[in-house]
Amino acid sequence: MKDPSRVRVTGPLEPYAAGFAADLLAFGYRPASAAVHLRLLAHLSRWLETEGLVPGDLGEAELERFRRRHIARYASLRGVQGLVPLLGYLRGLGVVPAAQRPVVTAAGELLERYRRYLMVERGLTAGTARGYVDIVRPFVESRLDPAGALELRELSAADVLGFLLAETGRRSRQSAKLLVAGLRSLLGFLHVEGLTARALAGSVPSVAGWRLAGLPRGLDAEQVRQLLDSCDRSTVAGRRDFAILTMLVRLGMRSGEVARLELDDLDWRSGELVVRGKGDRVERLPLPADVGEAIVEYLRDGRPAQAAGRAVFVRVKAPCRALTPGGVTQVVVSASKRAGMGEVTAHRLRHTAATELLREGAPLAEIGELLRHRSVLTTAIYAKVDRQRLRGLARPWPGGAA
Repeated sequence: MKDPSRVRVTGPLEPYAAGFAADLLAFGYRPASAAVHLRLLAHLSRWLETEGLVPGDLGEAELERFRRRHIARYASLRGVQGLVPLLGYLRGLGVVPAAQRPVVTAAGELLERYRRYLMVERGLTAGTARGYVDIVRPFVESRLDPAGALELRELSAADVLGFLLAETGRRSRQSAKLLVAGLRSLLGFLHVEGLTARALAGSVPSVAGWRLAGLPRGLDAEQVRQLLDSCDRSTVAGRRDFAILTMLVRLGMRSGEVARLELDDLDWRSGELVVRGKGDRVERLPLPADVGEAIVEYLRDGRPAQAAGRAVFVRVKAPCRALTPGGVTQVVVSASKRAGMGEVTAHRLRHTAATELLREGAPLAEIGELLRHRSVLTTAIYAKVDRQRLRGLARPWPGGAA
């Protein structure tokens, strides 16, 4: 059944069927998918009638009973998003009670305070703040006593070092560095808030490592061609993915910057685009002709008319909301696998843009401006990529052939 209007709904939810169908179609659901969700509404409505319940009785316990005893019988409903779209619509109307909030623990309350501190006092973006919270969560939870209270007042340097020794052994070097950075930030917050008696941020040791020791791994011209050719530009998804990959390869943008790009950020007259980078920095980049053409092709024949908001790149499947940074990275990973190149991430395409500029003779300062590096040392790592120039600087080995 492909026409949602032909789904017969009886019972207490019947008055909301037409509005729910219109809402689904407005969010980009195809008629066949909308019909599946209407069938779910019909099943729920009949179940309420059978149980002698009204929509206002749909608490978590009742919803769990419906899930266990009813949805399991219908194989066609297991592949959809379950009750999420339906409950979102009904809760928005105030027809069913709002979802019960999870019980807030002492650790959860502290981490929420820390998250707000990072965003308000430190000016970090929501995604970065969430990353800090996630990385330090094991440490905070390790300070819970058997009664569920946090033991922080007498926290010592030995406690911090003991946690780090136990935790870093199970992590990669990069993950350990992130943990150290997060722990220093958290300990500074705890002392500022008066939750610890001593300032302990300085007691967190650094992870052994050598700055600029690695070598950027960009793709060569043939690999870039294979990556772009893997996109089927006769499809909506292919046109979107081709535009994203072209931006990443040519402009060296981060996945989060591509995800945050909005229609108003494209200045076609001046040939520039606005980039919202790390730390809420807003900068302008040139819009090359090939990047502009790829975006135009997607906007004309790819971006869904029902897309919510002003984001340039949105989901292909309903609901057609903005792609997340993870979604942008997944576009790159999927394309690289189709091209038979294994798993390539979005950040590797950033390296590709930089190394290509270097091969064309661009100075490091110009590359740093394109990548929006705050420090010249961050850009300096690309100096090691140009082996031809490095040979001119190399001195002969003592005692070697002249």
